[in-house]
Amino acid sequence: MSAGVRRRLHPLDWLAAGLLAVGLLCVATGLLPTGPAADAMARIGPLLVFLATVIVLAELTGRAQVFDVVATWVARAGRGNYLLLFGLCVLFASVTTITLNLDTTAVLLTPVMLALATRVGIAAVPLAMTTVWLANTASLLLPVSNLTNLLAADRVALSPAGMAAAMWAPQLASVAVTMACLWGFYWRRGRRGQDRYTPPSPPVPDDPVLLRVCALACAGFLLAILIADVPLWSASTTAALVVVVAFAVRRRTELKAGLVPWRLLVLVPGMFLVVETINTNGLHGLLTAAIGSDNGIVGMLRSAAVGAGVSNVLNNLPAYMAGETAVPEANHAQLLALLVGVNVGPVVTPWASLATLLWFERCRWHGTRIAMGRFLWTGLVLAVTGTLAATVALAATA
Repeated sequence: MSAGVRRRLHPLDWLAAGLLAVGLLCVATGLLPTGPAADAMARIGPLLVFLATVIVLAELTGRAQVFDVVATWVARAGRGNYLLLFGLCVLFASVTTITLNLDTTAVLLTPVMLALATRVGIAAVPLAMTTVWLANTASLLLPVSNLTNLLAADRVALSPAGMAAAMWAPQLASVAVTMACLWGFYWRRGRRGQDRYTPPSPPVPDDPVLLRVCALACAGFLLAILIADVPLWSASTTAALVVVVAFAVRRRTELKAGLVPWRLLVLVPGMFLVVETINTNGLHGLLTAAIGSDNGIVGMLRSAAVGAGVSNVLNNLPAYMAGETAVPEANHAQLLALLVGVNVGPVVTPWASLATLLWFERCRWHGTRIAMGRFLWTGLVLAVTGTLAATVALAATA
């Protein structure tokens, strides 16, 4: 590898490559038998296709200014009122996470929100925290919202509509608690420092045709998974192809290999192999004892707590993978509670979810300073209260 290439690699690139190398080494040395390794790779094949295509779709949609136009509309709709702006920002971030996925919110919505803060002269940290918290806590409703959801939906045989029917109550509960924490910790008058803001001027898209095509492609993607119930990877691939063709006609120079999320496509298989190895060599027994076999409210609370705790120590994706094997096959309610823990809970440590790592990178690039002590303790409050509220809501409607 040349020195120039090494300089261009981000620390997360080294982490992804290292995880894959360790995972392959585990298979080569026999620490992970080839059977479980092959099963894990077969399981994540469709997930990788979905992940690659949906991020290309989201990235090009962002470049077509769809998110910028919507964010500016949100600020104008707020009419200078912080309370109204707060509600609209929560809605915007939640819908983006639910319909496109949490990594899209972290990668694309974060810079839009930060640029919006600069443009209208409002504090950046409340907008930034709205993005990162809702990227995690608003990712319960649909399989598309989070990779963990895709795995859980496969295990309990839930379609997108079926998952929405099962998770609507915990999703509402987690968003409601997130709103309360956001307002109390970051948005109230004593924190933001202003009474009103000046709405921005109306947006003028660079290419209205491209903007409309990308917006329609995203809408078609959502309709396909919610109404037609087609496989997620198929819907995302079709929508991404439409957007790629539109860019090939209108702005060909934007189509580069860097659009493909190579880091994630290396990181996810490596993470799966490493977790499967750890699970095979002792973690499974510890998690089985911690989670238990009660499919009622107590077992659900234990499952959610374990998911949230392990997510903040390691990362939410391996936490779900390891926890899933510890939940009895028939305990669907307990498995969905684990999903609540690994989605709502990983808001304490910076590495608890990939979306949070990506968010920190975007904030650093923008020059927005996030006080780590405050991030940790406010995240802990949200993790505990949000996970508890969402799990109780799930138990009440299961």
